[in-house]
Amino acid sequence: MGEFIRDQLPDPATYYSDQGLALQGVGKWRTTECRFHGGSDSMRVHIQTGGFVCMNCNAKGGDILSYQRAAHGQDFVTAAKALNAFREDGRPVKVQRPKPLPATAAIQVLAFESTLAAIAAGNIANGVVLTEIDRARLLVAARRINHVAEIFA
Repeated sequence: MGEFIRDQLPDPATYYSDQGLALQGVGKWRTTECRFHGGSDSMRVHIQTGGFVCMNCNAKGGDILSYQRAAHGQDFVTAAKALNAFREDGRPVKVQRPKPLPATAAIQVLAFESTLAAIAAGNIANGVVLTEIDRARLLVAARRINHVAEIFA
């Protein structure tokens, strides 16, 4: 199977920066965007432990391994390997399906993204031409809706 080596996890501030998240503020808890529901400043990250919590959709975890699993849909071993915190010992690895978003968070994502799509459809129906930014955001909405659908299918 292998061995998880917690001490090999990357520095939380560096990890989140590498994920493209800008950590704002001072102190142990920093503010950033939530990629789980699209909030611009609703997620808090503990820069010493890597723990995270979204104040809106309630996505949360105790370290960067938890974030890696949730953000990338990875099981424990795959996430630990991606973070260079897993040592193989030659035995087969049992793959576990990652836990999905909490149902309440999934419903919040679906509600937000479907509302955005409905507003855009109404605008189009009234002759409004969408900007490139609006079109790109609609593609993000579609991707998030499909991702939630895949998780719960």
